[in-house]
Amino acid sequence: MNLNATLFVQAVALFIAGWITMKFFWPPLIRLLDERRQKIADGLAAAEQGSRSLGEAQRKAAQLDTDARARAQTLIAETEKRALAIIDEAKAQAKAEGERLIEAARTEAEQQVVRAKTVLRDEVAALAVAGAEQILKREVDARVHAELLNQLKAKL
Repeated sequence: MNLNATLFVQAVALFIAGWITMKFFWPPLIRLLDERRQKIADGLAAAEQGSRSLGEAQRKAAQLDTDARARAQTLIAETEKRALAIIDEAKAQAKAEGERLIEAARTEAEQQVVRAKTVLRDEVAALAVAGAEQILKREVDARVHAELLNQLKAKL
């Protein structure tokens, strides 16, 4: 066989095999590769979206944590203020009650002083009359006696 003819037949066979491959096998392979490339791109995009979502969720969680801490601090401060207000109110009530008790004690003391003065007046009047009787060595009329006692009480 002729080497040139063999090369020519081999070249024609190679060309036909290449053409058949390009016409029938190459498009499905390219389509499969494109589909695979698209799936990989979609997977990467989904991973990137998931990463962004995770970052956003972490930021939101941090913000919620910060907000919760701030609210807790506010509630604690309000509770402390309310506790101080209750304590101040209790102190004011205790002071008012103490003042009321002191005033009641003063009133009671004044009443006892008035009673003691009255008893003392009566006793002084009785002693004065007894002293006057002994000095005069005679008895005084009951009406005059009562009148003298009332005058003596008024002076004291």
